[in-house]
Amino acid sequence: MLIVIAYDIPDDKRRRRLAQLLEGYGERVQKSLFECHLDRRRLARLRREVHRHVDPETDRVRIYALCRRDARQVRHDGQGRPPRDIVQWTL
Repeated sequence: MLIVIAYDIPDDKRRRRLAQLLEGYGERVQKSLFECHLDRRRLARLRREVHRHVDPETDRVRIYALCRRDARQVRHDGQGRPPRDIVQWTL
């Protein structure tokens, strides 16, 4: 499934660590937004790892799971290209 992860983390060190973690799962499409193609098992692992990297008092992380039908509705405009694995999956 297509997973979209957005975050707002004020601490530079935690923000860098989370970005590095997410780079191992998907592609950065904006400064604080990642798109990942994950099965349920990898999504569960990602959620556990994200939980260890954030401070619930100050940080915000949102993880959105899109089904195949909804992923097909994602439109891309502007710079850059959608990640190859997401394009292939949504066609």
